[in-house]
Amino acid sequence: MEVLLLGGTGAMGVPLVNLLSERDYVNVYITSRTEKESKGNVKYIKGNAKDYNFLEALLDKHYDAIIDFLVYSTEEFKKRLPVILKHTDQYFFFSSARCYAESSDLITEDSPRLVDVCKDEVYMASDEYGLAKGREENILRSCETKNWTIIRPYITYNSHRIQLGVYEKENWLKRALDGRTIVFPSDIADRKTSLTYGTDVARVISLLIGNEKAYGETFHITTSEVHTWREICEFYVSEIEKITGIIIHVKYLDNSDGLYKVWNPWQIKYDRLFDRAFDNSKIESVIGQFKFESTFEGLRNCLKGFFNAPKWLNMNWPYEAWCDKQCDEFTPFSEISGFKNKLRYLKYRML
Repeated sequence: MEVLLLGGTGAMGVPLVNLLSERDYVNVYITSRTEKESKGNVKYIKGNAKDYNFLEALLDKHYDAIIDFLVYSTEEFKKRLPVILKHTDQYFFFSSARCYAESSDLITEDSPRLVDVCKDEVYMASDEYGLAKGREENILRSCETKNWTIIRPYITYNSHRIQLGVYEKENWLKRALDGRTIVFPSDIADRKTSLTYGTDVARVISLLIGNEKAYGETFHITTSEVHTWREICEFYVSEIEKITGIIIHVKYLDNSDGLYKVWNPWQIKYDRLFDRAFDNSKIESVIGQFKFESTFEGLRNCLKGFFNAPKWLNMNWPYEAWCDKQCDEFTPFSEISGFKNKLRYLKYRML
């Protein structure tokens, strides 16, 4: 079996590669923009899979499955889809549970999507992530062939991606470890949410590869376990103190109004301010009952894993300045890399 992963180096891609590498009959090809060592039946191909010429070169052969982790604009997706479907038996399109509209009931794969029901003309005129995914699903469904499977993960985590509300670990965990206050809006904190271990998503995908019941179907792959973001935050505070001895301070704001100025407002308004709880009966009807990692146990292990090998991505300095302003705190200039970033921080901190 020949399997191609387009951009398989993240929270779901890495464990999926590990799972597939254990199957002697599977050859796995992964695109990566950085040089990575190939080993055994796993081959890394250096290049940008969003580059159409690079993609065409990859598709000089036929694959049993193509698993697409990349994020596209609607127009980008429309251009590349025909050539991908032509060169595989099963195409896995990564949509997102962010495409769902607000629901007071458990979310099923047939629940209303934003692209179908949202009346916000300004938002609908955009190609924001939640809308783009819904539109791209529609393009896929309009194809004559049904050699595809739509996957809708929600918030996935691993040791290097640990989220709180809209925040990545760089936006809350680093502040906490540096002795500054986490700023968290209460209207997000009191929403129900679902966090799924990335390896669990990978395991489910591995069970769908070559599964004829998955052709032409859509599945969200999410734990059914539900907690409020406030419960998640309190868990983080307690666990970090146990692991590091650092006392974490959290300031809860009344609402997200101020955060809109330094964050993607659509992600807040049309996702994190919605309750998200999922019904898994459809995926279990295809692969059987599946036991997802307990949320708090999984997060506990990932926090420990992160502290054993910490690694940070880029910082959002307007956001950091906004947080500091809410708490009357300052980030030392020595921690802000680059003159432009220092100016941006000052602009948002002082004005």
